[in-house]
Amino acid sequence: MAEAPGGTATAARRVVVVGIGMGPQHVTVEAAAAIGSVDVVLAFVKSADDPLLAVRREICDLHGVELVVLDDPPRARHDDVDYDAAVDAWHAARAEAWEAALATHPGDVGLLVWGDPSLYDSTLRLLDRLQERLPLAVEVVPGISSLQLLAARHRLVLHDVGAPLHVTTARRFAEALAQGQRNVVVVLNRRLDALADPALADWSIWWGANLGAPGEQLVAGRVGEVLADIEAARERARAHDGWVLDLHLLRAPAGDAP
Repeated sequence: MAEAPGGTATAARRVVVVGIGMGPQHVTVEAAAAIGSVDVVLAFVKSADDPLLAVRREICDLHGVELVVLDDPPRARHDDVDYDAAVDAWHAARAEAWEAALATHPGDVGLLVWGDPSLYDSTLRLLDRLQERLPLAVEVVPGISSLQLLAARHRLVLHDVGAPLHVTTARRFAEALAQGQRNVVVVLNRRLDALADPALADWSIWWGANLGAPGEQLVAGRVGEVLADIEAARERARAHDGWVLDLHLLRAPAGDAP
């Protein structure tokens, strides 16, 4: 309980963060129970025909929960914009939108997160920010991550025996190579330019896009031999689903040293 202005106690709002993988087929029994336990689900929408919102709506309909749609605040994405500052401003605006929605929608609230909430998702960080202003009781239910799907689709273990796995974003991929990383999963790709580096031509790649979605695409092989195939598959995924979310595992040839 927290003290409201005037000294009265304010009960913490229950907020349930649920990992949903890539859609209804990945909603676990635990996740289904969590979704069914809330009064409303809040979801940001990026456009009038947002295909990702349609998946959230399908999940809510399956579990009989109202979906409350919020306009997603704009985020500066130009190359010359300070990335950290732009993300911080976007997070602040999203937290304010959630605060306003909580004020108008009483009861328990659900937030559906693509993949798993622990991996390259900001929902929990935003709730930490919001908890500075509101008493919240946050629960988290894990989901199936894109890393798990990538490994399953390619029938592989993400690391060699006793070896590390480095997970990073496309923005920091060059930094990972400079550090000597030789077994790297790269997520959040806007472009695949970095793979055109001749130094990576003999590396092995296991790539996937829109894993679990109707437009799922998979490519594997030596980077120098399959890069054009990956680019074409990426566009097929975008054309089919209306969006593209891809990741890949890169592994240096045996005996390669930084």
